Formats: sequence, C-alpha cells, structure tokens
Amino acid sequence: MTGHARDLRQAADPVIFAQQALNFSPDTWQQQVLRSNTHQVLLNCSRQAGKSTTAAIMALHRALFYPGSLVLLVSPSLRQSSELFRKVTEALEQLDKRPRLREDNRLSLTMQNKSRIVSLPGSESTIRGYSGASLIIEDEAARVPDELYYAIRPMLAVSKGRIILMSTPFGKRGHFHSEWTDGGDSLERIRIPASDCPRISAAFLEQEKRALGDWWYKQEYECEFVQTTDSVFNYDLVMSAMSDDIKPLFAADEQPWEKNRDQFFITDEVEPLLGRST
Repeated sequence: MTGHARDLRQAADPVIFAQQALNFSPDTWQQQVLRSNTHQVLLNCSRQAGKSTTAAIMALHRALFYPGSLVLLVSPSLRQSSELFRKVTEALEQLDKRPRLREDNRLSLTMQNKSRIVSLPGSESTIRGYSGASLIIEDEAARVPDELYYAIRPMLAVSKGRIILMSTPFGKRGHFHSEWTDGGDSLERIRIPASDCPRISAAFLEQEKRALGDWWYKQEYECEFVQTTDSVFNYDLVMSAMSDDIKPLFAADEQPWEKNRDQFFITDEVEPLLGRST
C-alpha cells in the first residue's frame, strides 16, 4: 500500500487512523464513537473507561484531515482542559509524519493546514468570541456549569459542527442529565459501565464497591444518575408531580393582586414596588 493510499484510508476512518498511526486498538464502543457522524453524542462512561483517549483521537483526526478546523476542548477547569489537550499532543508526537505547527503552546496549537486545537477554561465569561467550531468536546460534562454549556452551543450555529459531551454522572441535575434523559431522539447516547471495559477487573470493582459505598459506586462505575445528596425532595417525586393538564391559577399576563388588591393589603406605598403607579 502506498503512503497516499494509507493516508486516504486513515482520513476516511478514524479507527484505522488510531490503529495504524497511533498503534492503538480501540474497544468496540470506542470504534462506535470514532466512526459516529451524529452531530451530538453523549458518552456516559465509567471512570477509566478510556473516554479521554477517545476524545483526543477524535480531536487530532479532525484537525489533521479537515484543514481549517477549530476544535475546542472544554472542561470544568483549565487544568482539566489542559490534561485533555496533553493527551492530544502525546498522540501527535506518536505520528511518523508529525505535521509542522505554526503555533504550539501549553493551551493550544495551530497546524500548517490552519486547523486549531484549543483548550478552554471552565468559565462562560472567558470563552465568548470563538465561532465556527468544527468540533467541541466537553469533558466531565456533568460538572460543567450550565451557563458554560449554553455559551458554547451557539458556536456551532453556522459551522454545523459536532459536540461531544462525555462524563460520569453526578446526580440528577445539570445539562448532561437533562440531555441524557430529555434531549430528544437526534442525540446519540452511548453508555459504558465498568463491566464493559476489558481493562477493569471484576476483583477491582468488588473492592471499589466496598470502599466507595453504593451511592458513589453507582455513579463512578455503573453510569447511573443517582439522587443528589443535597436534594430536599426526590427528583422522581418532583417530576411525577408535574402535569400539563393542570390549568394555571392566573393568566400569564395577570398578577393575583390585579383583581384582589384589597385581599393582598396593597397600599399606595407598596404598589409602586409591584410595577404599577398610583
């Protein structure tokens, strides 16, 4: 096989790229993720399942074979984003033909083909300004603030790029749980409990279950969205109390004091505070 033909096969198939260029043999679920074309993918992964390695391969493949791509790595903190970026640079160093870089620093790199890979801090106020992202990878998504998630989604509006949310669960809260349970049929959801990872032994999991207890073990290794410990009411109980069949007590544009001013003891001094003038 000529070098050109090999490069074409690697460009067309990220799994072949991982196997041939990086000497890495992906698990079955990793192959599914690498070959996915879905615009939004949710990876509900056990600890140490290999999600960060998979994400690094996706980021590098996109930047190498799609010139001008912008790949953003987002995590709850800059330290975590930098760790994912480090996995990308380690994979880059394994290539026989390492591409020349126009920019190479601790937080980002730019290739000669004008593709960029940037690690971003976990702050909504500092990431605005990026646009046209080809691929956004959100690591530890269950712990990423919702406002940060809402800030990065518009970056895909024009580019029609992809977003990958990967995490272990952290309670029944936040956008990762919401997307997993109510995000619609267009999302691809992949769950990888520790029992599906060939590198994690049953003996180790048994030790972890005894050490962590049921609540933590179910989250960290069984990928379950368990009830948050600081909740006053059970999540499922609250959701079961919701109903679209119950009519609201007041119209959307009507406040209770509008018709019952005397009942609410609204005086001339209080009324301006309610948005009305006397």
